[in-house]
Amino acid sequence: MTLDFVGNLRRTHDCGELRKQNAGQSVLLMGWLDRSRDHGSLIFLELRDRGGLTQVVFNRDRNAAVHARAAELSREFVVAVRGTVLERTPENVNPKLPTGEIEVAAEELFVLNDAKTPPFTIDDETALTAEETRLRFRYLDLRRPRMQRNIALRHKLALAVRQYMNAQGFYEIETPFMTRSTPEGARDYLVPSRVNQGSFYALPQSPQIFKQILMISGFDKYFQIVRCFRDEDFRADRQAEFTQIDVEMSFPQRETIYGVMEGLVTKLVHEAGYAEPHRPFPHFSYDDVMRRYGIDKPDLRLPAMATVNDCFAAGDLDKLKFSAEHALLAFRVPKCGDLSRKEREELQAFATERNARALVDIRIGAEGPEGSLAKSYPDAVKNIVEATGAESGDLIALCGAPAGAAVKRHDYSTHVAAGAVRLHAGQKYSAKHGLLNPEDFRFLWVTDFPMYEWNEEEKRWDAMHHPFTSPHEQDMDKLESDPGAVRALAYDMVLNGTELGSGSIRIHRQDVQARIFRSLGMTDEEARQRFGFFLDALQYGTPPHGGIALGFDRIVMLLAQETSLRDVIPFPKTARAVDLMTDAPTPVSETQLRDLGIGLRKTEKK
Repeated sequence: MTLDFVGNLRRTHDCGELRKQNAGQSVLLMGWLDRSRDHGSLIFLELRDRGGLTQVVFNRDRNAAVHARAAELSREFVVAVRGTVLERTPENVNPKLPTGEIEVAAEELFVLNDAKTPPFTIDDETALTAEETRLRFRYLDLRRPRMQRNIALRHKLALAVRQYMNAQGFYEIETPFMTRSTPEGARDYLVPSRVNQGSFYALPQSPQIFKQILMISGFDKYFQIVRCFRDEDFRADRQAEFTQIDVEMSFPQRETIYGVMEGLVTKLVHEAGYAEPHRPFPHFSYDDVMRRYGIDKPDLRLPAMATVNDCFAAGDLDKLKFSAEHALLAFRVPKCGDLSRKEREELQAFATERNARALVDIRIGAEGPEGSLAKSYPDAVKNIVEATGAESGDLIALCGAPAGAAVKRHDYSTHVAAGAVRLHAGQKYSAKHGLLNPEDFRFLWVTDFPMYEWNEEEKRWDAMHHPFTSPHEQDMDKLESDPGAVRALAYDMVLNGTELGSGSIRIHRQDVQARIFRSLGMTDEEARQRFGFFLDALQYGTPPHGGIALGFDRIVMLLAQETSLRDVIPFPKTARAVDLMTDAPTPVSETQLRDLGIGLRKTEKK
């Protein structure tokens, strides 16, 4: 087929723009051929661009040459069509399309490019295609209406962030992508220096130190929609390069930061077209959420757990083969009292895999509790029903440590296991009853995290968040004597079981920062080698400051009702950290390595 040049052709409208008030107008549309229907003398084409779809009609009786050329077109050909907008008759209106009340009667057809047959159809059913295929042909996958909507939503939310933060008095300030390596848990991506051979830059895991230096520099309110990099194992909600909304403020209380960020995410929810969440968001301490949900990023759409040891008489837990030294947790699985014995045993097996013991036996019938536990321990079960708030049709599960389990201080292992069973049961069984509605946005703040967590492998304390987080003033005297009891002025924003971001009030005094480094096993010399420039900066009038970083990709994912970050990032990596479209990473030439002063050493693959 002969192809046409664009020349002086200028499109007048996009393919989702025309309405019946445009009837009679001469228009020129450009786009991809989405699909066609040949009815002999009439050919109907649907033309697609990012705006949507418009039906174009080619009539052989009006223009046989144009009709004949339209018959040669295939899917994904790029064409331009000049024609007249016609209002459809009532019986031919397509209510599924915004442009369904009109069609364009073609007068001229320009074929701007042809196309090979795509490896999959460009529609939302493509989600059933293997993800590797979609990522290899990402430029085709991105044409799908769903992906177009997701990327459009991403743009809309990024714009809303900038508008809101500007209105709140924040400056958007860029920080370096190439800086020094200061590992904070995950591995850094390193960039070798050609000019300073043997030395490396690191791509930032976050702009943490730079944004604190901006507070020292007097900018007071900073934000940035920034790319960050972490060389870590991938999950559905993780990528090696990701985007976060980075925020820092001078002279704040925690409540100041809460208010600003609640206003921001409320605006984003509104911009995405949902009902605004109730404010202020509830606050739970780390200990609260671990006791009630067994996880530090709880999904509030599912009922909390209750500790029910006191519901049983002395010796009863031994008979039930639970450890009386650990918490016994009970929780209800809403509207799932009709689970089969096999399904209930599956939940018990799920707990066993997590070194816990579960009994999923109490069912709430029309007459009250049912099951063997209700018969053997009626008073205990009655109290458990009250503690969990169970209603008719619900199922109640008990989960605890098996008899003989060791007891450790600051140990939430039983709560974690019970929380995993609670979440698994809710996602697998209660979701079908509408309990996990993706439009039911339950935000919360988790506060007062432990300052440290014990690294069993290294036999030392690590910072739970990062070493620039300030401890509670009341806990400063425990830094050396009882690190496990020190609470941090740290907080996470959580939405429906997903951590959106972490923040904290920072350390603004050099003496306290040096003390924290020492508590993490760093000598003064090591701390100066890694953070000397920052310790120096702290000595020049650093204001109290704090901030937070929200995962922008995660926010877009939840508001787009997707389950993977890869569906809201234009060009993501796979779980093997590979870009299938560009086939990156790739080896480089010996010349490039020689210029950098680098030689490669072969190692055995694990």
